[in-house]
Amino acid sequence: MFAIVKEPIDVTSVIKAVTNRNAGAIVTFIGTVRELTKGKKTLYLQYEAYESMAKKKLEQIGSEIISRFPEAKVAIVHRIGRLEISDVAVAIAVSTPHRADAYEANRYAIERIKEMVPIWKKEHWEDGETWIGNQQGTIEYENGYPKEGAE
Repeated sequence: MFAIVKEPIDVTSVIKAVTNRNAGAIVTFIGTVRELTKGKKTLYLQYEAYESMAKKKLEQIGSEIISRFPEAKVAIVHRIGRLEISDVAVAIAVSTPHRADAYEANRYAIERIKEMVPIWKKEHWEDGETWIGNQQGTIEYENGYPKEGAE
């Protein structure tokens, strides 16, 4: 299960997608919208994505995990649209025979999402708003997207 969705994420279905008889561990990561970011009060977030490419990149991350942990099962769902404080933005579940592998694979998944999946967010604060150009928060785009020819 690799998906970009516009409705609330059903975390139970994400977990069920990786449940298997040979798994000794299922590790989940639930990314939520927080109220305070760098001392600023967030009102809500607006996520946008290049949906077809984002889904392919989520699938790629799943393949990368399985190449490192052949017995792993992976499910990743990211929500787009307007998200309120405490809403689930991303749910990741990884099952493996042993817990250490499941923890490592799950952390790998969220770091790769932030690094390579074409999802942008606009933070809306009490005193303004800003497009965050990448999920690592290291680049800002005025219009939410890179300018043509930019890296």
